[in-house]
Amino acid sequence: MSIKYRPTLLFIAFLQALGVTLYCGLVGLLILNGNHLFGPQINLLGPTLFLLLFITSAVICSLIFLGYPFLLFWEQKQTKKALVLVALSTFWLAFFIFFILSILFFIQ
Repeated sequence: MSIKYRPTLLFIAFLQALGVTLYCGLVGLLILNGNHLFGPQINLLGPTLFLLLFITSAVICSLIFLGYPFLLFWEQKQTKKALVLVALSTFWLAFFIFFILSILFFIQ
């Protein structure tokens, strides 16, 4: 007899918000070190790369944040669970924002 582990919506929301936070941190590191990695860009390629990175990041964050709620809504027809998951993920994301802001406040 196998026991199936079913994570709660709160835990799934936490993981989704954590994934978005970590991804944004990695993109922030890339932007922070852009001049060191790629050198100063005085042509059209620098702004083009930034805009492409911005658009790609929006798609990746949407997939992390809305992928599972979409499956709950579309395939499993669990609209309430999908909406609760989006709300919980938003709560966790706001928590991470305030947590990072409080760290920045206390560092300075």
